[in-house]
Amino acid sequence: LGAVLLLLALPSLGQETTEKPGALLPMPKGACAGWMAGIPGHPGHNGTPGRDGRDGVPGEKGEKGDTGLTGPKGDTGESGVTGVEGPRGFPGIPGRKGEPGESAYVYRSAFSVGLETRVTVPNMPIRFTKIFYNQQNHYDVTTGKFHCNIPGLYYFSFHITVYLKDVKVSLYKKDKAVLFTYDQYQDKNVDQASGSVLLYLEKGDQVWLQAYGDEENNGVYADNVNDSIFTGFLLYHNIE
Repeated sequence: LGAVLLLLALPSLGQETTEKPGALLPMPKGACAGWMAGIPGHPGHNGTPGRDGRDGVPGEKGEKGDTGLTGPKGDTGESGVTGVEGPRGFPGIPGRKGEPGESAYVYRSAFSVGLETRVTVPNMPIRFTKIFYNQQNHYDVTTGKFHCNIPGLYYFSFHITVYLKDVKVSLYKKDKAVLFTYDQYQDKNVDQASGSVLLYLEKGDQVWLQAYGDEENNGVYADNVNDSIFTGFLLYHNIE
């Protein structure tokens, strides 16, 4: 406002330049007699923003925050390349002993023998002295008896040639007859009597053939063209 008033007073000052030097100039019209402050002006416009300042010094590290919530499970990734095989480990602790199995050992017991002479004694073991097979020597030629060395199930059979007399033959086990065979002789003819049986034997049991009755029932016969045969063998042994 003061600047405006000064501009308004300038023409008046030009008009009075003809007066004498040294004369006092009159006060401009409308000028204030004393010094008084003007009315405050309106605020100016905001200036242009200044440039960003330099980065400050990093502050001290803050305390660790609380663990956040677990996020959802991601998709399964592709299988990686198989790694190199690692070194061989130490032997493990031996496992428990398994159940006993059947032995790989093959148990054998068999014989097959024949009669070499027609002379036999009733009520006594028939001695078959013609050996077809007796590799284990479980059949005793001197007594005519088979001796069980391996407990188990055995098969026994016999084929007797009958000539001149009737034949009554029994198969014995442990001094007891378990099988009886009778064949009646036909005059001027050669006949046969046979039998077979399965027996379970314990170790030490004995089996043999024996003619029973009197001499008239002892027609057991053998020659170079007719055989009387006694055979036996182990089917399976007792694993207990």
